[in-house]
Amino acid sequence: MPDTDITDDELSDEQIERYARHLVLPEIGEAGQQKLLNSKVLVIGAGGLGSPLLLYLAAAGIGTIGFVDDDRVDLSNLQRQILHDVAAIDQFKVDSALLRLKALNPEITLQPHALRLDSSNVDQIVKAYDLVADGCDNFNTRYLVNDACYRQKKPVVSAAIMRFEGQLTSFRAFEKGDKPCYRCLFGDEQVAEKGSCADVGVLGALAGTMGSLQAIEVIKEVLGIGESLSNSLLLYDALGTSFHRMKTRRDPACSLCGNQMPHQK
Repeated sequence: MPDTDITDDELSDEQIERYARHLVLPEIGEAGQQKLLNSKVLVIGAGGLGSPLLLYLAAAGIGTIGFVDDDRVDLSNLQRQILHDVAAIDQFKVDSALLRLKALNPEITLQPHALRLDSSNVDQIVKAYDLVADGCDNFNTRYLVNDACYRQKKPVVSAAIMRFEGQLTSFRAFEKGDKPCYRCLFGDEQVAEKGSCADVGVLGALAGTMGSLQAIEVIKEVLGIGESLSNSLLLYDALGTSFHRMKTRRDPACSLCGNQMPHQK
């Protein structure tokens, strides 16, 4: 995680009370909480994964949170997208999210982006943040985000869910070492998607499990604590109540970060 400038400002009495359970953790403390407050995180998607992710990042005191989504709230979303409620139906998800997050933590900066990422805007948006958390629901956006973050040397914490299964990893392929990017793991394209959640279903609470784990990984990356998932893929099976962590490696033939690319020579 690129270092974020820490100000000399002390936490206010209200901040000390709000973040008290962080402050007593030796791994965070006041310096760590200041780093969270000075950090800028972009969340892709304000739906199933984005809901718990955004709520916990706001609660943790991430100082600037951007969130991208061009969709509107639908009744079928409410089974898993706990950021929204019945009153928000037909509203843009980013507008609904903005109200809820402001109510949770009014002192942080919230930057909604009611748009679909594409090649014309992704670099401009991504470069304003320190880290990106990808919880989108389509492969095209995942590739787009992966490539932009690689170009701009931004870490990505990526999660995905379907049916009763979830996966989580981090991408820091711009660094030295055996750290893959999204293309290393899944190839250059996934044309034949194995259905969507609308087609095959998803356990609503699974979004809470994986979105919460994603929030933890974002906080760890911002603070530089614990063990990064940048060379591992965490798989969760809700029906089996099991986690499996598998080692991942950079693909030497990757079209983005492989050994044949000029920057690797």
